[in-house]
Amino acid sequence: MGGTMPLFSEQDNPASFSPYVLTRFLTYSYLLAFNVWLLLAPITLCYDWQVGSIPLVESIWDVRNLATILLAVVMALLSLHCMAAFKLEHKEVLAGLLFLVFPFIPASNLFFRVGFVVAERVLYMPSMGYCILLVHGLSKLCAGLSRCGATSLVTATVLLLLLFSWKTVKQNEIWLSRESLFRSGVQTLPLNAKVHYNYANFLKDQGRNREAIYHYRTALRLYPRHASALNNLGTLTKDTAEAKTYYQRALQLHPQHNRALFNLGNLLKSQGKAEEAILLLKDSIKYGPDFADAYSSLASLLAEQERFKEAEDVYQAGIKNCPDSSDLHNNYAVFLVDSGFPEKAVAHYQQAIQLSPSHHVAVVNLGRLYRSLGENSMAEEWYRRALQVARTAEVLSPLGALYYNTGRHKEALEVYREAVSLQPSQRDLRLALAQVLAVMGQTAKAEEITLHIVSEEPRCLECYRLLSAIYSKQEHHEKALEAIDKALQLKPKDPKVTSELLFTKGNQLREQNILDKAFESYEAAVTLDPGQAQAWMNMGGIRHMQGSYVSARAYYERALGLVPDSKLLKENVAKLDRLERRLQEVRERDQT
Repeated sequence: MGGTMPLFSEQDNPASFSPYVLTRFLTYSYLLAFNVWLLLAPITLCYDWQVGSIPLVESIWDVRNLATILLAVVMALLSLHCMAAFKLEHKEVLAGLLFLVFPFIPASNLFFRVGFVVAERVLYMPSMGYCILLVHGLSKLCAGLSRCGATSLVTATVLLLLLFSWKTVKQNEIWLSRESLFRSGVQTLPLNAKVHYNYANFLKDQGRNREAIYHYRTALRLYPRHASALNNLGTLTKDTAEAKTYYQRALQLHPQHNRALFNLGNLLKSQGKAEEAILLLKDSIKYGPDFADAYSSLASLLAEQERFKEAEDVYQAGIKNCPDSSDLHNNYAVFLVDSGFPEKAVAHYQQAIQLSPSHHVAVVNLGRLYRSLGENSMAEEWYRRALQVARTAEVLSPLGALYYNTGRHKEALEVYREAVSLQPSQRDLRLALAQVLAVMGQTAKAEEITLHIVSEEPRCLECYRLLSAIYSKQEHHEKALEAIDKALQLKPKDPKVTSELLFTKGNQLREQNILDKAFESYEAAVTLDPGQAQAWMNMGGIRHMQGSYVSARAYYERALGLVPDSKLLKENVAKLDRLERRLQEVRERDQT
């Protein structure tokens, strides 16, 4: 124990927390008899005997006290037998008693509190004494029986050994998997709150949430003070108000429960209560300094509050206290990228991958970083490496985007098709697939996919934008214009998005030679986003065609101020210059 006493809770050893001396004495005494019974008849075996397995003996009238008295009588008789005549055979009895009693003393609560009610493992060494006593007893019996009686006794003993061997084999089977072990606990000791809690944890990890909730609630019914069960139940509860209640109840029972502090902090974070969440997450780290998730959550919240120096300090502290957390290194790298330090981020992504080669999120993030740095070959290499770890839609999607943006449309099409086959309900993947199909000229298929998405999600703005592009490619400009109008009716919150839609609408109107309305649409676009150079240029082009050359030049110059290197703009201005010179020459000839 490293020279210090371990800390146990009431659920570990309820008797030791009882305020009544009589209850503690009677229960401890009965547990001695219970352990001896387990050696004699190992019928009911369980991996854990904690809360609820063996109710406390709180009264001298409890019938279980008879087992305690019987044990005391037997042990007293055996001791007197050894003291009466110290012969060789009695030395065997003494050795058996010593092996039976002394190895069990540390587990008896006699000198210090232990962390269990009954633990089958502590009977391993005492069973040596039991075996010595059993063999000695059989030997004495055989010596006093006839040959037939001795044979019958030996046969009965062999049958008993076979029965115990069968019991051992069956008991070993429950250790074949985590599920069989935890399920056996529930079946063997249904009044034990901890076995229900453990089985609920397994079910939760398997995504069997409804069953997990039932067993968490059963654990709480058996032991209402189970703080961890309250906390875990909160994580499975969809109602945030109910979840908050569970976390708060857990903290009332155990104010230093770092997981409950973490979960409540995250819940408040999601509700916009940043300051309260920060305090709770700090406490979670205080009481669980090796809990990496708490560092990540607190740092991300501080970053959202633009408290970047504090976020940096939290990440640094987390990496110092949890150096083996691949998730923490990955999250810190994301923070560094957002903070404008991509070179430092590379090292932490690589550290995350080194700690956990199967951490495909870190691998994909590293690929994205190289993509943002313009190193497409490196990005592709890391994306492909991520696919070796997890061939999922989440990994395929950025690879498809890389291929699409670098003009490798055929490869992008293959990747997106595979991604959609893996996750057919993912809207963005299907939309990306439709976009690739449209670019490759397969507009009918692209239209079919996009319309299907719209039927599921009528407010899909990106769908209408893509439909407009598809119809425009098919030279169905009226349908393209209709699609853009539907997108505008959704009233996007981002003015830049609205500006882009108005610009696209202007293009469709211009294609139909409705120039005045196209001009109005471009004008509305630059009102929302004055940086729309192409819209300024198109407005100039319309005025140019309409003969308003002074106005056209003003719009061209506005566009040139945004994109001074535009070859097309310079050509348009040159055309305007030539036209104006010719007009000037005509006017001069007319005057002469």
